[in-house]
Amino acid sequence: MKRIALGFYRFSGTWTGTIIIVLLLIFFVAQSFVIPSGSMKRTLLIGDFLFAKKFSYGITIPELPWLGWKLLPDFNGNGHLITGDGPEREDIVIFYVPKDRKTHFVKRCVAVGGDEILYADKHMLIHFHEGDEYIRKHYPKDKIVKAMGRLWVDNPYRDKYPGIQYHPEYDGNSFLMLLYRAENADMRPVYLSGFEGEVPTYSLGDSKVNFFYKKVERDHYYMIGDNRDNSEDSRFWGSVPYSLIIGKPWVIYFSMEYRSYERVFEGKGGGRDHQALSMVCRNLPIESKECRDAWNRHRYTIRWDRIGRNVDSFQHEKPRGD
Repeated sequence: MKRIALGFYRFSGTWTGTIIIVLLLIFFVAQSFVIPSGSMKRTLLIGDFLFAKKFSYGITIPELPWLGWKLLPDFNGNGHLITGDGPEREDIVIFYVPKDRKTHFVKRCVAVGGDEILYADKHMLIHFHEGDEYIRKHYPKDKIVKAMGRLWVDNPYRDKYPGIQYHPEYDGNSFLMLLYRAENADMRPVYLSGFEGEVPTYSLGDSKVNFFYKKVERDHYYMIGDNRDNSEDSRFWGSVPYSLIIGKPWVIYFSMEYRSYERVFEGKGGGRDHQALSMVCRNLPIESKECRDAWNRHRYTIRWDRIGRNVDSFQHEKPRGD
């Protein structure tokens, strides 16, 4: 055993050994990702560099980093070398986007196969496939709504995770965007009576619409950003099958504010963030040159309090504003 350990030590000290070990870690243990947009604010922030656990939901088929070339056949037909349990509701998940199967996204799993979703402007109602009794047992009465002959839970995760905040950074909201793209959206527009005064009603052609409806397919997962008014997610391109699941965010190893004033204020690559601007600029008008100068002095600030933290630890904390 001592000879084997010594041989491995010598091998790991070579360039070949180092490359092989690093690739094995990337293939099967952990992979680095960076948060490029504000769709998960304020749980994950733009400029968070994190490691993802590749083994959270089984072992994905190894592929060459950046190139996306699979190194082994898909023996199980589900994108995984070793099949595991899929994501659970509430999990933050890293996955490939179904529309191109190449781009990595990070979102929260809000529903699993068999669940039903009703989405309105500031409301996301979920009927869990376990049924009405499950909902009565696990959720308080003030969060339960009756619609379509069954019980639904209104925004079931928002109270539990303070990072889930809906602050649109533009003149509108994701419901209107979904309405505008209704023909190509994943959710179906519907009108439900009894919600007048609680949710706005819009017109789509000759029909009235106040909700979008979706029943999640078996072995699929519905992924929506915590800041859902600024999130491109399953509502637009569909449920995520198990074959596209990569892993779970693990540890933030670096975090830095690197965006220019233009990116923050005008949304040029990365989304607008007027809340962060307000914190830095304080009483200065955010469109002023003084605010621009204050922000650009703030640029490249390292978020020391996030480095080395487990991503799960942020979920139950009151989030920072940046």
